[in-house]
Amino acid sequence: MPQISLLAFDYGTQNIGVASGQTLTHSCTELPPLKARDGVPNWEEVEKLLGDWKPDLVLVGLPLNMDDSESELSTRARKFGKRVHGRFGVQVEMVDERLSTFAAKEEAAERGHRGNFAQAPIDSIAARLILESWMRQRNSD
Repeated sequence: MPQISLLAFDYGTQNIGVASGQTLTHSCTELPPLKARDGVPNWEEVEKLLGDWKPDLVLVGLPLNMDDSESELSTRARKFGKRVHGRFGVQVEMVDERLSTFAAKEEAAERGHRGNFAQAPIDSIAARLILESWMRQRNSD
């Protein structure tokens, strides 16, 4: 796999989790989540992230239902991905993110968060898990 840098977003209507990574060392780092207003981020913050990290590829989590069907949130996540691509000209790939929030809550609990998920970085943990899942998938291909 060629060395590429990545940014991953876990789309949500109130918060959008963010993580960065690169394929050389397969490292992934959680970044502070972005606040969103009904799913719309401050686009200047997104632009700053893209400028600071200069990703070769942006991943956006696609929240599919367990039966592979899409929900309203799936449609909104796709729209977010298209807007990131359209506004900033970066390559965007949608990534199946089923159960990432559940796994992120488990990880936050392991870190000592006891049900107070508003204080835990759930969204950015989920973004990191999406990134790690994408890397594992590419390594197995």
